Amino acid sequence: MDRLNTPSEYASVFKGAKRSTDGLFTVLAKKSAVPKARLGLAIAKKSVKKAVKRNLIKRIIRESFRRNKADLSGYDFVVLSRQNAATANKKQLAVSIEKHWKKLTTNE
Repeated sequence: MDRLNTPSEYASVFKGAKRSTDGLFTVLAKKSAVPKARLGLAIAKKSVKKAVKRNLIKRIIRESFRRNKADLSGYDFVVLSRQNAATANKKQLAVSIEKHWKKLTTNE
């Protein structure tokens, strides 16, 4: 999987990115010089206390990213969790992240 690794890669996405927010996630997207889609995750302990739930959220996001990778090419994404993500079920998390992918890649 293509990931954002360095702090400078995260910083470039935070600077000048398009933003999509709902009750579960804030997703930042920025056009990339790299033709592949890349993903960065920031699932904070402050918003999701239990490690098991944080890891579940990360798995759901990564799987959704993997399935939609062809449509997401040319973008760098950073996904931030929000407080309500801790109480949401798997289906709600998956539907929410899918909406963010579509919103950020179709509105040019």
